[in-house]
Amino acid sequence: MKIKPMDDRILVELVEEASKTASGLYIPDTAKEKPRMGTVIAVGTDEDLREKVKEGDKVLVAKYGGEEIEMNGNSYKIIQRADILAVVEEQF
Repeated sequence: MKIKPMDDRILVELVEEASKTASGLYIPDTAKEKPRMGTVIAVGTDEDLREKVKEGDKVLVAKYGGEEIEMNGNSYKIIQRADILAVVEEQF
């Protein structure tokens, strides 16, 4: 199945946080925060948005924004433009 977001939305694959702290303690699933970073899988049809966000970009998203879906064992979110907080650029 392929999902194509419409208008000013993007499809993001969520990046899971580590379940173990630096000191070696394991964090139960119920205590974890929801992922706020993800990789853009698809961009909607809005031309202005397509210039700013590309497939493969890493983005920070609003904590409670978007609609979360599960597909093939992976977690995804469909996010509106207003819930995209930043594009993450790695420095070398």
